[in-house]
Amino acid sequence: MWSAAVRAVAASCFRQRSITTRALSTCGKRVVDMASRDGELRVFIVAGEVSGDSIASRLMSSLKRISPFPVRFCGVGGTLMYQEGLKSLFLMEDISVMGIFELLPYLNRIRIQLNETIEAALLFQAHVVVTVDSKGFSFRLLKSLKARYSEDEDSPICVHYVAPSFWAWKGGERRLGKLSEFVDYMLCILPFEEEICRSNGLAAAYVGHPSLEDALYLNMELDKLSNNWRVRGNGDAFRQQHGIPPENKIITLLPGSRLQEVKRMLPIFSRTMELLNDSFSRLSVVIPVARHQHVASHVEREIHSWSFPSILISGKSLHQRYDAFSASRAALCTSGSAVMELQLAGVPSVVAYRAHFLTEWLIRHRTKLRFISLPNILLDSEVIPEVLFHSCTCKNLAATLSNIILDENSQRKQMDAAYNVFRQLCPQGLHSITENSCPSMSAASIILNVAKQK
Repeated sequence: MWSAAVRAVAASCFRQRSITTRALSTCGKRVVDMASRDGELRVFIVAGEVSGDSIASRLMSSLKRISPFPVRFCGVGGTLMYQEGLKSLFLMEDISVMGIFELLPYLNRIRIQLNETIEAALLFQAHVVVTVDSKGFSFRLLKSLKARYSEDEDSPICVHYVAPSFWAWKGGERRLGKLSEFVDYMLCILPFEEEICRSNGLAAAYVGHPSLEDALYLNMELDKLSNNWRVRGNGDAFRQQHGIPPENKIITLLPGSRLQEVKRMLPIFSRTMELLNDSFSRLSVVIPVARHQHVASHVEREIHSWSFPSILISGKSLHQRYDAFSASRAALCTSGSAVMELQLAGVPSVVAYRAHFLTEWLIRHRTKLRFISLPNILLDSEVIPEVLFHSCTCKNLAATLSNIILDENSQRKQMDAAYNVFRQLCPQGLHSITENSCPSMSAASIILNVAKQK
């Protein structure tokens, strides 16, 4: 348990950061005021992705730590949220669908689950509804709740955590203004998003990128002043545990966290490794499996037929994941939060991505960006090689990955870039990430003190 003094510091940490104090509204009852009236804080929370499960679970932990009242949770989430006290209405994986055209076969199922979630939220009588990423499901939920409550004085405050990347699409920023109709507050994980949201009429604050918090959960320190923006796991212990000889080059494969993308990317990754295996005599493959039952089962079945040694490790253990990263010579991953983890661990990487051909066409013609991975976007440079869409073939991936393995200059370039990326992501005024200044604690402080927007 935290001391009363530490609780007080944590509860007021948003006031110590100008970013947060500027953004909070004072035009109505705060979440903490409603909780005071009822003697408990009721939080309805929804996450639909593996990364969202991690973000939401840390938020839940922080809310329990700093709330002056007992906290009750209800909603939809994964295994990490369950560990923090959530009994999910249904499997989080059921709404974990990415893409526009990929969504079509699942529309009826998702519609049923959306209605179930709406009814559960109404029955729970939440003080605050927090949706984490998964903008398609999340925004439909929040919009429906706002409509059902209408002008009800007891309507919950609606907060969305992880701002949608509308800024990446042509004309996309105009869509942000419409979100203010059903989103009271937006919690941003990229430093430029707060201003974009606010300039489009949406109350928002930048709380920090979730990857910055990994070091805290690994009992390691990230220090901006000492340039120590790297999490080092125990690579030697990982090799010993799994019987991997010191001379073997370990390649980590991260084919995604959603079943549909894993089914698409894993065969390409497998053929890529077969080509690399011809060029490098001693290769070992490690696959950290996402916390997703169907994904884990699928990957386990697929690797039985592979002609090279492969080791699956559970995605439930952050320590084991970073130990594997520390032992790795290079990594091949789909775009997403895994790219940031690899940068934090200092693993030279290649980003690969394929999607439905219509989704790929839409991305090529409607996006404003030249890159899809966050480090490249932030630095406006292809520091991490991206092999995308029709170019994403096993031959191209093998050639690019081989270059990363052999070229020390390419490796050094990625390591230097990682420092610049995390320096940008650390909120202004902070020189290190601590328990009182980490993203989830900042988000929790804001949620307790945010008020209804009029």
